[in-house]
Amino acid sequence: MMQNRLIETAIDQFGRFGFDGASTRDIARASDTAMSSITYHFGGKQGLYLACADHIAAKLRERHAPSMELTKDAQDLDRESAIERLLAIVDMYAQTMLHQDSKHWARFIVREQQAPTEAFERLYEGAMKYMLTGVGSLLERARPDIPRDELGAMAMLLFGQTLVLRAARATVCKALGTTQLDEAEGAMLRRHLRSNTLAILSGGTQ
Repeated sequence: MMQNRLIETAIDQFGRFGFDGASTRDIARASDTAMSSITYHFGGKQGLYLACADHIAAKLRERHAPSMELTKDAQDLDRESAIERLLAIVDMYAQTMLHQDSKHWARFIVREQQAPTEAFERLYEGAMKYMLTGVGSLLERARPDIPRDELGAMAMLLFGQTLVLRAARATVCKALGTTQLDEAEGAMLRRHLRSNTLAILSGGTQ
């Protein structure tokens, strides 16, 4: 489908060069279509950019649907069960960050984090807010000593560990003395993430 092909190409181009640096001519050429297709399907460059944000948000919701299922009955869980659910969710996020598929849309998201536009609002409302709310409900059970108005910050810092695996991939590789993470290195990083997360979640009220 031409719309999807244009969006996938545009996510890569916008991620690499930003909104101003990306060329609709190059996006159309790489998608094997005419520039008029962008106008026809999206109304222009801005419409295509926002469609990319909506597409990424939808993919994030789809990819993390299993982890969000683990948050739905949070209010009924004891502390130990909430901690185990959070450990599982952190590991799911880590696997996403390690997977090659996250490479292109991660660039797009990082740019929006640094200089937010309307696209960031779509990413946040379309996926990130949903994830933060779910994780926050588990954190209420896992860390009842944390004030409720601080749970969002704790959730971001908790999952920031996983974001490093993609946003700082080059540094992670340097630290491990490699140029590309293999399966064994990924498993090792996930083990350390679990230990770090467990230490954080086991603090406070016992």
